[in-house]
Amino acid sequence: MQLFAIHESYSRKSLPLACMKNHRKQRLLYIVFDYLAASAAWILFYIFRKIQIEPQVFGIDVPIALGPRFWTGAIGLPLVWIVFYYFTGFYNNVFRRSRLDDLFRTFMTSIQGVIVIFFLLILDDTILNYTNYYSLFFTLFLLHFTLTLIPRMIISGRTVNKVHNREIGFKTVMIGSNENAVDVYRDIREQKKSSGHEILGFIHVRHKEHYQLSDYIDNLGGHDNMETILRNLGAEEVIIALEPSEHEEIGDIINRLSMLDVRVSAIPSMTDILSGKVKSNTIFGTPLLEVTHELMPAWQQNLKQLFDIIISVITLIFLTPMIVFLVIGVKLSSPGPVLYKQQRVGRYGRSFKIYKFRSMYHNAEENGPELSSRHDPRVTRFGQFMRRHRLDEIPNFINVLKGEMSLVGPRPERAYFIEKITRRAPHYIHLQKVKPGITSWGQVKYGYAENVDEMIKRLRYDILYIENMSLFVDLKILFYTAITIIRGRGV
Repeated sequence: MQLFAIHESYSRKSLPLACMKNHRKQRLLYIVFDYLAASAAWILFYIFRKIQIEPQVFGIDVPIALGPRFWTGAIGLPLVWIVFYYFTGFYNNVFRRSRLDDLFRTFMTSIQGVIVIFFLLILDDTILNYTNYYSLFFTLFLLHFTLTLIPRMIISGRTVNKVHNREIGFKTVMIGSNENAVDVYRDIREQKKSSGHEILGFIHVRHKEHYQLSDYIDNLGGHDNMETILRNLGAEEVIIALEPSEHEEIGDIINRLSMLDVRVSAIPSMTDILSGKVKSNTIFGTPLLEVTHELMPAWQQNLKQLFDIIISVITLIFLTPMIVFLVIGVKLSSPGPVLYKQQRVGRYGRSFKIYKFRSMYHNAEENGPELSSRHDPRVTRFGQFMRRHRLDEIPNFINVLKGEMSLVGPRPERAYFIEKITRRAPHYIHLQKVKPGITSWGQVKYGYAENVDEMIKRLRYDILYIENMSLFVDLKILFYTAITIIRGRGV
């Protein structure tokens, strides 16, 4: 399948380098001003407490002493706020937000954070009466909310204006070629205030001699080559604008797009509008139905990523003596490199090199790709020991730190076997919605697969994982994986 035959360099084009730098710069801008706002809010709150509250309690003016509590709040507390914002997903999609969204999210996070601070740091303060508690709470909230909101509104306002003035655009490809697509294209082009779509061209669904949209923009090719076209162009958004006669292909198109790192929108049909299914974030722009593929809430995704990094670092440090032992063991077991590197397919079909301790004789696959079996003669004796306890996979934690894998997720496979599996089970590509993992539900329930038939049987557990993704499920899988390792049932 062409989806898996794409060269690795294409995978890096899903977001152009300049665009990535702009996203990082914009995100850093929010973080810096959020930090300064949280610090300023605490400093002003501290001064308010010294001038307004404590003189009521002690009956004398209290000097403003810059002690440990002051510096902890002024320097350390803003870092906690930044982490909190990160987990709530505020720093995602920094170019696609409205000022109204900033207002609502800033209000909610401010009130939640201040409640926590109140109970942890303020509730034990000496007060004259309970009115002081109300004064302290609302003062801190208003200071933090106001000082955080103003810079955010300015930054978001400037960004929105740049989008409206076509100074910022998102590389967009349309899928569709006739009347509906032309209407959407003309609507986008005629907007007085741009919605940010930089139309690169269109992909047609059915072959024709002439496409109406080709009078306006380039025909990039057919939907059979959709993945390659989008990756080569570095597309960020896709707008689906098909004719009613082409709707039988829309399910396949959306499924395939869900495997790519692109934002997907579609024109709503009148049936959708009348049945109340359409939710649009824009009033003046082109009415489009956004197709989302979020499998976990933003805070869980961010916490999962942070959890992956922390556990990987701790594991690699804690297992340093074991790693040294394994390096020596692999080196003495047979000639060849200690680490085994192999191309695997990860999230969105991106190719990466997986790292493992070599458990087979060197050049064991010189005759072509071959799955390992329980009594595989290519596996060394020391390799059998490592596989029983899954110690050969310890270098996978390097892949986790590189962002290519997660602790929990479907095991990554080679393109060669993916092509074989998808011929019989096309839904296998749904596994590419998530990062591959060191361990998985399928591996815990079924173990390693020795052939394509067993891979397909294991597939149902991995699909089940995707449909039920949560931090709780991840912890359960990690728990049962630990039991498997301790008992030596890794193969």
